[in-house]
Amino acid sequence: MKLTKIACTLIAAFMASTAFAVDGDFALKGNVQTQVTKSIADEDNNFSSGWIRANVGGQYKSDNLDGTIMLRIFAPEFGNNIDGTKYDKILADLYWVNYKWGLGDKDKMNLKIGRWKTDWSQSTHFGTYVDKDLTKRGLWMRDYSHNALELGWIHGLNTLNLMVATKDGNANQGYVRIEDDMKFTFPLELKVAYRSNAVDVVQHSAYLTHRIAAYGSYNIVPIFRVYGEYACVYTQEDDELNTEASNYLVPESKYYKPGEYYQPFYLGADFAPSTGILNTLMSNLMVEWEYINRRDNLYQVTEQTYDDWAWTVAWVKNIGPSKLQFSVYSENEMTDVGLAFRLTSTIK
Repeated sequence: MKLTKIACTLIAAFMASTAFAVDGDFALKGNVQTQVTKSIADEDNNFSSGWIRANVGGQYKSDNLDGTIMLRIFAPEFGNNIDGTKYDKILADLYWVNYKWGLGDKDKMNLKIGRWKTDWSQSTHFGTYVDKDLTKRGLWMRDYSHNALELGWIHGLNTLNLMVATKDGNANQGYVRIEDDMKFTFPLELKVAYRSNAVDVVQHSAYLTHRIAAYGSYNIVPIFRVYGEYACVYTQEDDELNTEASNYLVPESKYYKPGEYYQPFYLGADFAPSTGILNTLMSNLMVEWEYINRRDNLYQVTEQTYDDWAWTVAWVKNIGPSKLQFSVYSENEMTDVGLAFRLTSTIK
């Protein structure tokens, strides 16, 4: 790990805290996370995957501006080989500013610029299909990151966001994303979102893929909640598109084939006891079932079978500033069992 990078980060954080303290609140934030996974079918390794990482940065809040900068730091042993040499890995994980304006008693607007994540998932195994690569299966897949500019409108309990995101420095590749989050005074929340690679087709010859998703969560009683999500992913057919053209852009996923529909959904239940012996034993117990039609087609392989159905059971326990998470889940087939554990220790 290069000490100069850490020193510069700490100096920048100190200067920012000094400058912002006059008209807002600045706080250093950080945690250390440990995660291991084990596939029962993996007999060649003690763990199928594992790492220890640190997340460190700062957050600023005021009446008219919010901002966050977070770095993610991995040790050199955890998959950071470049040309046969191991390096420390420091990632610019999150960084954004959010300008806010009041428009009366019930209405607010904001403009957010930078890099941030979106995540609808609950036990964080399934969901957020509007952003997720459907071939990614496994625990805590939260890295749906966007380099974007987003305009938001808050009216009462409703939040509407319009995002334009880019994948390169020329803004020649990217997408638009619209999300509406509806909260109600009774224990119901609904989200709907649409995403399409509309920026790709401005400078490239490319197929348009449309992703639409809807999410719902309802507390039947304060300690028991049901939730779920449904999505449709469709790639438009275009007989006039020339895939041999010099500016042809290959779809970001192999399963984005013209005329193909995928309709993933999942259902979940969350038990969260707030008192008594059950609260001592757990903070949350979550059970989820997922279905993706023709899941085999996502991977385009013949040597492996993938079940359309998948499941997970997740146990979560909060202990002070730390969180323990343990999951049992299905892998390629429903009978392929995987185990995963994560400990998050918040230090600020």
